[in-house]
Amino acid sequence: MYFGILIALVPLCIGYLIKCKQEKWIAKINQILSWMVYFILFIMGAELAHLDNLATNLQNILFYTAIIFICTFGGNFIFLMLFDLFLPWKASSVNQTFGSRVKMILESLRVFIALVLGFIVGLFPLFVWQYTENIIQVVLVFLLLLIGIQLRSNNISLKQILLNKVGIATTLIVIISTFIGGMVAALLLDLPLRIGLGMSSGFGWYSLSGILMTEAHGAIIGSATFLNDILRELFAIILIPTLIKRYKLTTLGLCGATSMDFTLPMLQKGAGIMIVPSAIVQGFLLTLLMPIFMTLFNYG
Repeated sequence: MYFGILIALVPLCIGYLIKCKQEKWIAKINQILSWMVYFILFIMGAELAHLDNLATNLQNILFYTAIIFICTFGGNFIFLMLFDLFLPWKASSVNQTFGSRVKMILESLRVFIALVLGFIVGLFPLFVWQYTENIIQVVLVFLLLLIGIQLRSNNISLKQILLNKVGIATTLIVIISTFIGGMVAALLLDLPLRIGLGMSSGFGWYSLSGILMTEAHGAIIGSATFLNDILRELFAIILIPTLIKRYKLTTLGLCGATSMDFTLPMLQKGAGIMIVPSAIVQGFLLTLLMPIFMTLFNYG
């Protein structure tokens, strides 16, 4: 148990102690992280290929994904919408077009290519597959180390976080409603509550959530967790243009951890520059808390 917690939290904390100031090194870290995402998904695909009773297990993965997504994303939507209705954010609307939405969806779907390629290659009896578990642990440690450096390099001070009430409020609502949804999903799926909470605590960070849950509970749970988080990102992209003018807090919250990076440009287009600090704070907090929550639920 304690080894599982240490292998996730120690690299993240060490990375967070390293502050990178040079833009070229920050860009290289971001590039390496992007490639590592595809490599992780490739390994996950190979893990799927090694499952017994593959057809049955794929049905289970899709069923788990549907239940966890409906419960968590639906819970987020209901709680955030109530927050938006009773305490609306009085920010001015910005008239912008969203011509890049299709492009962003296609970029999100590219991660499936890595998963499918890994699945295909995993069907071949290669000697390297016997070292998959060791490979995953090494990649996970390196990934968390780089993520810690990336978080520190965003130059977000504790004062900036504490002063941004909107970002903190949406973060708390997302966490609470997601965990409620995760517990409901666990009951519906007849899974232990801690697994339901673990599957729900990715907050849209599909690359790390998938590998953490695969490491802890196997390819079926890990794949369902990954699909749940990629669906969050896709649905957020689809819903931003529809909701952003009237329900800004709902739109921000639904983006989860991606509000700091991938969905940030669309949020800014729809709500203006005023939403950017809150989006960055929410994304930063969820990105920082996600591996902590997931590790505690998996190994605590």
